[in-house]
Amino acid sequence: MTGSPSPRIRLPRRALHGVLLLDKPHGWTSNDALQKAKGILRAEKAGHTGTLDPLATGLLPLCFGAATKFSQVSLDADKAYRATLQLGQTRAGGDLEGEVLSERPVQCDRAAVQAACARFQGVISQLPPMHSALKHQGKALYEYARAGQVVAREPRQVTIHRLDILAWHPDRPDVLEIEVVCSKGTYIRTLAEDIGEALGCGAHLTALRRTASGPVHVQAAITLEALAAMDERDRLRHLLPPDALLAAWPALTLSADDAGRFLSGLRRRLAHPDASAVRVYGPAPDGGDGPGLFLGSAHITAGELIADRLLSPLEVQSLAPVSISGPELATTPL
Repeated sequence: MTGSPSPRIRLPRRALHGVLLLDKPHGWTSNDALQKAKGILRAEKAGHTGTLDPLATGLLPLCFGAATKFSQVSLDADKAYRATLQLGQTRAGGDLEGEVLSERPVQCDRAAVQAACARFQGVISQLPPMHSALKHQGKALYEYARAGQVVAREPRQVTIHRLDILAWHPDRPDVLEIEVVCSKGTYIRTLAEDIGEALGCGAHLTALRRTASGPVHVQAAITLEALAAMDERDRLRHLLPPDALLAAWPALTLSADDAGRFLSGLRRRLAHPDASAVRVYGPAPDGGDGPGLFLGSAHITAGELIADRLLSPLEVQSLAPVSISGPELATTPL
């Protein structure tokens, strides 16, 4: 008689503090990817840094434990994308998955393509697409779109810092690849449609890849498959410190006494110019000049250091002294 299979052992969740740079696969929602990574790492608390469309692949920073307190930094950061546009055809939702709405001939040369792209650099106005996660009366717009409903939306101003043509050839004028560096809230599918209209032929998005968010780059990201195949030690090595998303901010190191008071929420007087955002550290454990443990974020107004987001004493104790300026971050200024 064959014995019953051994019950599967479920390992307990644990407190992890840090940032995982994930290379999100095509077809996955941001929450799907988050839950999968959270399960692989057995993390207690986790959150992503803003929705990346299921159509898109690429950089999705995931925050664990104490790092979730700073996820808004990544939400507010500039982003970089590589996008592929199909010219001559518009589709519902502005991407490859929607039904074809119209088809027009593509009659343009490189000069026309360059001129059309140049029109959308700088501060521009965008109408949020119906197929987006933007909320209206508590429901995401895409929920209305799926039900065949269209609701009124207000145009929003965004900034296109850079828009470069990566590939376009007269032998295949219906395919255009671009690289975009933009402010938060920019809809690349809307940008694709607007470029198509500027060319007089229409367009939709066929591929989208996020390559950067603030100071972090997709070159340092890992896929879910690679993460799952690693042993425990290597997985944890891919977890960046909680201050990773704050790498572009100036750093401030406090004395031991001031660090303790700062962690209790008290304001500190210091001789330092005003700053809208700084990352704050305790003293180096060896008495050196470098930063010690990360304590949280703050701003400086009229000579006062005012805490914004603080780590708890337990969270601080769980972190080893780290530097976030090393090559492992693969930081790339936008």
